[in-house]
Amino acid sequence: QVQLVESGGGLVQAGGSLRLSCAASGRTSSNYFMGWFRQAPGKEREFVAAINWSSSSTYYADSVKGRFTISRENAKNTVYLQMSSLKPEDTAVYYCASSYRKLGSLSAVEAVPSWSTWGQGTQVTVSS
Repeated sequence: QVQLVESGGGLVQAGGSLRLSCAASGRTSSNYFMGWFRQAPGKEREFVAAINWSSSSTYYADSVKGRFTISRENAKNTVYLQMSSLKPEDTAVYYCASSYRKLGSLSAVEAVPSWSTWGQGTQVTVSS
């Protein structure tokens, strides 16, 4: 069993930056892929970014490419999402997710059912 706890959310002005963290505990050896999703009010949960165990593969949604960076420290069982040049449309609850599967494509990491464990979410609000 894996537990995920996000932190680092908050209120920031447009153009600003935030770094989200996700600490994993439990059976962390099964966290082959780690990812971030977000969900705005009234909208479906959407993929943001994902990274594999060795950090050799990363995937990003087009809407965040060039502004967000995902990284992980396996020794600390932690994954990060560095968010820069934030826009009001980035406002959402951000969720960390893990998967024991070797997701090998963008379409695989984008799919919510590909992910087996979710955190409770952290709110990010970007003011204009």
